[in-house]
Amino acid sequence: MIRPLKQLALFLLAFVAISASAQSIPPKVRAYIEPDSILIGDRFTLTIDVEKDQVQNLFFPAFAMGETKGEKPQFGIIECIEDHPTDTLEHKGRKVLLRKRYTLTAFDEGVYNLGRPSVLYADKNIVDTLYGSVDSLHIVVSTFKIDSTSMLNDIKPVKKMPFRFGEISGYLSIALVVIALIAFAIYLLARHLAKRGKSIADLFKPEPPLPPHIVAIAALEQLQSQKLWQNNKHKEYYSALTDILRTYIDGRFGVGAMEMTTDEIIDAIKDLGLSQKLSMDVLSLLRDADLVKFAKAMPEAAENESAFSKVYYFVEETKPIEQTEENEEDK
Repeated sequence: MIRPLKQLALFLLAFVAISASAQSIPPKVRAYIEPDSILIGDRFTLTIDVEKDQVQNLFFPAFAMGETKGEKPQFGIIECIEDHPTDTLEHKGRKVLLRKRYTLTAFDEGVYNLGRPSVLYADKNIVDTLYGSVDSLHIVVSTFKIDSTSMLNDIKPVKKMPFRFGEISGYLSIALVVIALIAFAIYLLARHLAKRGKSIADLFKPEPPLPPHIVAIAALEQLQSQKLWQNNKHKEYYSALTDILRTYIDGRFGVGAMEMTTDEIIDAIKDLGLSQKLSMDVLSLLRDADLVKFAKAMPEAAENESAFSKVYYFVEETKPIEQTEENEEDK
């Protein structure tokens, strides 16, 4: 019984030793580039193949997108176009074959030494850098060869082309048709205006301003439609009513009533030869408006309607006599 137990113990120790030695075998790294020569701006591929145990951890180099410098000064500048994901090419038992690819390019002519691409290896308490079997990788970047004797010529002088009427004949025909249409339209318009005793120049004359009494009557009608005092807006109502009166006096008699006080307006209209009733109506209206605007008085409905009638009556009685006679003839 003792001998079989010893054999079993020896077998187990041998198995553990073999397993431990198998796990301690570092991964195998192989790196290469395809193709090994390119033209400026073309792309080439850096490939790193690693054969490892499935429990071993590897970290492939990370190329920054853009400029990447090698280990040696003569490496130059290589740009990484694409960092491809890691591929698993083979998986047999505990053995795994991985492949990492990088698409690179260069824009400077020359021979570049990429050095020995490496991977970081970690297994239990072991952290190491593993390199490929090749000492260094080289990429040849060349450019087009230009034969300066056959391709480069002297700059030729600017050649002057003769003027051709056909180049502008189409545009000229369209312009003549447009001018003819505009002239015909002006002729028809002038003929139409002549029948009415007017000319084309009359179209550009500004319209004469409306007579002051017509402006005042239109403003009174608009004020009446707003119904201000009916909505307890007495101050707004009397302010608008006195502004209409002041504007009319200014336009009708040439008195700057808009900048005058109530007393100044009363003194000014005394020299206009108005009847005593019209003068008293203006005085009464302006006094009542001052009480509403400054003393916050609240006139009755009859007083509000009377104030409106006073302004309307003043405009009707003082408008030009010639306009009255024209209105009677029209009737």
